[in-house]
This record gives sequence, C-alpha cells and structure tokens, in this order.
Amino acid sequence: MFEAIVLVCLALSGEICRDQLIPGYGTQTRAACEALLAERPPVAMRYGHAGDAVCQATGAALAFDEVAPGVFAHFGAIEEPNSSNLGDAANIGFIIGANTVAVIDSGSARWMGEAIWRAIRTRTDKVVSHVILTHMHPDHVLGASVLAEAGAEVVGHIRLERALADRQENYRESLSRLIGPSQFLGTDVVAISRTVADRTNIDLGGRVLELRAWPTAHTGSDVTVLDRQSGTLFTGDLVFHQYTPALDGHLLGWRAVLEELMAIDASQIVPGHGGPVLPWPQGGEDLQRYLAILENDARAAVVAGERLGDAITHIANSEAPHWDLFDAYNPRNATVAFTELEWE
Repeated sequence: MFEAIVLVCLALSGEICRDQLIPGYGTQTRAACEALLAERPPVAMRYGHAGDAVCQATGAALAFDEVAPGVFAHFGAIEEPNSSNLGDAANIGFIIGANTVAVIDSGSARWMGEAIWRAIRTRTDKVVSHVILTHMHPDHVLGASVLAEAGAEVVGHIRLERALADRQENYRESLSRLIGPSQFLGTDVVAISRTVADRTNIDLGGRVLELRAWPTAHTGSDVTVLDRQSGTLFTGDLVFHQYTPALDGHLLGWRAVLEELMAIDASQIVPGHGGPVLPWPQGGEDLQRYLAILENDARAAVVAGERLGDAITHIANSEAPHWDLFDAYNPRNATVAFTELEWE
C-alpha cells in the first residue's frame, strides 16, 4: 500500500521536520497514488505546493482491538504524554456502520490522527464521516485535523470550542515540549462543526450512535457515545481506570453524572484511560469510590478548619495504592475539591 505525504518543517528551521500524511490518496501501487495526485492535487494552502507531495509506502497504523463486532478500541499508555510514548496516553475508538465510520477521540498530536486513519483503512474503505471529541483535554482532541481534512464532521459538546480556544496556546506549547517539536509538527486545534447541547444521534448506516452532553463533571465539556447495537459506551474521561482521575470541573457534578452514567443500559465501556474495556456498571466502581473518598476527606478538612496547604497533603491518600500517577494528579484534585466545598 502507498499513501501521499508532504514534508513539513518548523518555521525558520530546516532541521525540525516530519512527513505529514495527506489523506485520501491510499492505493495499492505507487503509480496509482501518483496518478491520483496528478488528477486531484492537494489543497495548496494546506499542504504547500501541489508538487511537494510524493507517494511512499504506507506508514505505521495505531493498534486497535475489535472489542465488539465493528467496534474498535486503542489502549493508551498509563502515562503522561512524554518523548517515549509521543503523546499516546489516552484511549481512542472507532465504530464501523453499514455506510460510514465514526472515530471517538483522536490523541495528542497530528501523527496520531494519521495513525488512526491508517488503522481504519486496514479494515474498511468506508468514509470516515465523524470524529467525536469527548472533552477538551489535549490528549483526546489534537489529532483530529487529519480526519477533518478527510471530510469528517467534528462533533463535540456545545462548550468545547470555547474551552479549546481559551486553552489552545497552552496545549500547543505543553504538548510540543512533552513529546518533542518534530513529532508535534502539523498539529492544530480544529473547529467544531457540530455541537451537542443535550442529546443527538449519528447514523452510520444501520448503526445509530447516541451522543449525550453532560453538565460540568470531569470537565465542562464532557460527551459520551453509546453504540446500542453492541452495548458499548465510550465514556471519555467521565470514567478512569488505573490512571488517577483528573478533576478539572466540579467534584459534586462528577459524582452526580457518574451515578446517572452507571444506570445506563450498556454491557461494557471504553473509558478515557485504562481498560481499555470494562464491564458496566462494575467498571465505574473504582472511580465512584475514589470520588466519594475525595469528597469525604475534603469536607472533613473544611469542617475542621484546616488550611488548604495542609489539607491537600492527606486528602484521599488512602486511595494511593489503587491508582497509577497518584502523586501527579491527586494533590490537584484535592485542591479543587477543597476549594469547591469551602465555598459550597
């Protein structure tokens, strides 16, 4: 198999470069790929001059397991984004319908969107019609541009675009630093073309996905995706497993949303981190316990009149044996919880 690529380099530098995939030119032979490039040259403003594009053997695809018929999940590393995992630190999915394909989340950088595209193309030639972004965090959204270029509608919470606009510069700087500027090249925040304010459905052809936007919980922009056909619920980071939860919204809101989520009729979930597949609702019990302890400890500290700096040294520490990356995330969670309950 062959695909079209273009060499992109960091502005004012001829040393930091990477090959960037141009979607839609995959063929069995180099000659066929070159013929497609000649027939329909890539958009110049996006990919440089049309003559800059070349055909080469298809690059590496992201690894996915089929967790139900037509439902695929990728297991992200239980790590923070770094120069070894190159930002591959969150779960990603795609679902194949009779007519089209929907992708759920897109990773930390453009290279991941390209690797998702290749993984889909190893399984189907159907159009990728939608990329659904479950919330605003960069490890879930920054690979979406290549899928949008291929024609996918970008779907997210009604508050997602504003949240990304407010944070995009910080996201770009931090991810470029964490995974390395060459691997981050070509990455950008995409516009949300379809928003979800409450509930909406996406029909992939004989397979309807049920999307739901939630009140502020893990973040202020959480969306879930339910595939009724397989009983699979993609929760985004409304559910964590093994990877210490990150509270970037409201603790009490998250607890209430999780209770509602656990009542949904689904047989399995793909959480935002961990798993990558868990039985439901049992798969939410670890998070449910952690959030309850976080609230109880924080509330007790507030009632006792503790200072924040002292309280965060012990809030939810009993949970440390149950989670990876605990010291990286629990102190911030304790800070958010204490502050929220102090002003309750």
